[in-house]
Amino acid sequence: MNTAEQTLTVASPMPGRTSWRAVDVERWLRLACILGLCLWMVAVVVLPLASLLGKSLQDQAGSFVGLANFVEYFSNPALWRSLGNSVSVAVWTTALAVPLGFAYAYALTRTCLPGKAIFQAVSMLPLFAPTLLNGIALVYLFGKKGLVTQGLFGLVPGVDIGLYGQTGIVIAEAIYAFPQAALILTVALGMTDARLYEAAASMGASHWRTFCTVTLPGVKYGLFSAIIVCFILAFTDFGAPKVVGGGFNILATDIYKQVIGQHNFVMGAVVSVVLLLPTVGAFILDRIVQRRQASQIAARSTPLVVTPHPVRDRLALALCLGVTLLLAVFYGTALLAALVKVWPYNMELGFWHFAFRGMGGGGYAALWNSIRMSLYSAIVGASLTFASAYLIEKTRGLRGVRQGAYFLSIIPLALPGLVIGLAYIFFFNAPFFNLAGVQIPNPLNVLYGTMGILVLCNIVHFYTVSFLTATTALKQLDKEFEAVSESMAVPFYRTFFRVTAPVCLPAVLEIGMYYFVNSMATVSAVIFLYSADIPLASVAIANMDDAGDTAPAAAMAMLVVAVNILIRILYTLASRGVQARSRRWALR
Repeated sequence: MNTAEQTLTVASPMPGRTSWRAVDVERWLRLACILGLCLWMVAVVVLPLASLLGKSLQDQAGSFVGLANFVEYFSNPALWRSLGNSVSVAVWTTALAVPLGFAYAYALTRTCLPGKAIFQAVSMLPLFAPTLLNGIALVYLFGKKGLVTQGLFGLVPGVDIGLYGQTGIVIAEAIYAFPQAALILTVALGMTDARLYEAAASMGASHWRTFCTVTLPGVKYGLFSAIIVCFILAFTDFGAPKVVGGGFNILATDIYKQVIGQHNFVMGAVVSVVLLLPTVGAFILDRIVQRRQASQIAARSTPLVVTPHPVRDRLALALCLGVTLLLAVFYGTALLAALVKVWPYNMELGFWHFAFRGMGGGGYAALWNSIRMSLYSAIVGASLTFASAYLIEKTRGLRGVRQGAYFLSIIPLALPGLVIGLAYIFFFNAPFFNLAGVQIPNPLNVLYGTMGILVLCNIVHFYTVSFLTATTALKQLDKEFEAVSESMAVPFYRTFFRVTAPVCLPAVLEIGMYYFVNSMATVSAVIFLYSADIPLASVAIANMDDAGDTAPAAAMAMLVVAVNILIRILYTLASRGVQARSRRWALR
C-alpha cells in the first residue's frame, strides 16, 4: 500500500468500494463550489468594473452620454498631459529599477557573496513601507530644508536636485519597484541550467560572451516580467506622487483630485478607465510572453554551482553594501524626522510626534484599525485563496468551468488600487440596480462603510499573486492523493483538510503574510472606502501630509513599517516549526 493509500484509508469507512452515487455527489459538489467561486469573482470584480465603466459613460445627472466624457477628457490639455506624465514616470522608473534589481539579483545568485540572507532581507524593506513614506523621506533628504539640499546643515556644500515633480516621483517609485524586480530576477537567475555554461566554457567563450549568449537569453522571460511589473507599479502608484509630485500631475493623482477635491465622480471614472487600459494591455502582453516560457523549459537541468571569483565577488559585495547603505540612510532619515522636535531648527530627539495630538487621521486608533483590517484580510484572504486554487487545480474534468474560474482569478492583477476603490463606491454604495426599468435591491450594499468592504477590497487587490502562489504549491503535491481519494470514495473536502492543507501549510502562511503586509501599507485601494468611524493608518499618513504635519506622518509611517517587520519576524520564527512538521509528514 503506497503513502497516499495509507493516509486516506483512515478517512474512508469502506475502502475499496466506490458508489456511483458518491462519485456523482462528489462531482456536483465540486461543480457547485467552482460555480460559487465564479459568482463570487463576478460579484466583487466584474460587476464593480461594469459599474465604473457605466459611470464613465454618463453625465452628472446619470443620463447616458456615450463617449462624450472621454472626448472632453482628451480635449483638456492638462488632463491629456497627465497620461504622458504617467508613461514617462513609468518608463524612467523601469529603466532605473530593473537594471539595479538585475545586478542585485545577480549578486545574490551568481557570486560567492557573504551574508546573502541579510542582503536579501534588507532589499525587501521597501515592501514593508507605504509608498507615502518614500516621498516623505525624499522631502527630508532633498526638500528645501533637506539634509542633502542644506549640505548636512552647512557642513558641506548643498545640492538641490529639484525634488518636486518627475524627479522625486521617479526616485520614490524606483525604490518601491526595486525589490519587486530583484525578487522576480532572483527566481529567474536561480533556475539556470549549468550544462549551458559548461558548453560555453568548453568552447572557449569569454565571461562577457557567456553572459550575453547564455545568461541574458536564459532569464529573458523573467526580465520581461520584471519590466512589466515595474512599469505597472510606477504607472498606477498614488502614494509617492501625492507627496512629491508638486504640479506634475499623473493619472493616479488626477483620479484623487477629481473624486476628493472636486467631487466629480464621472470624470474620476473616466480617468480610471484611461489608467486601466495601458495597465491591462501590459498585463495581457506579459501573460502572452509567459505562455511561451512554459513551452521552452528544459526537461533536464543541472543546478549551477557558483565558484569563487575575487573581482566579481568584491564588485557584488560593493553593490550590495551600497544598496544597503542607501536604504539605511533613506529610511533612517525618515525615522530621524519622526524623532526630531522641529526640523531643522530644534534637533532634540524624542517621541513628541508619536503622540498624534491634534492630528487628523485617527492616531493610534487608525493604526489599530489597520492591524485589524490586515489581520482579517490575511485570515480570510489566505483561506479563500487557497481553497479556490485547490478547486481549480485539483478538480478533474469541468475544464471549461475551471478555465473560466482561473481567468477571473488573474484579472485583479491588472487592476490598480484606485480603480478598485472607485469601482467599489459605484457598485456597493448603490442601494438598487436599475435593470430595464426594474429596480433590483443590492444585497451587498450593507457592506458599504464597514470594515467588511475594506477587507474585501484588500483581498481582491492582492488576490492574484496569492492565487498563483497557492497554485504553484498545489502543483508540487502528487495527484495520486486525489486519485486514491476518489477511488476510495473519500470526499474531496476530507482529503483537503487531512492531506492537502497540512502539506501546503507553509505556503498558506506565506500567503497570509503577503496579505497582511500589503494591507497595512496600501493607501490607494482604501482611500476612497474608509469612513470617519474606521480611520486607517495609511490614510492618516496622507491626511497628515495634506495638513502639513509631515513629521507626524513620518512617525505613523514608521509605525506601519515596525508592525510589518515585527509580524514578519514572528512569522519567520513560527514558520520554522510548521515547515519542519510538514517535511516530517512528507517523509513518513
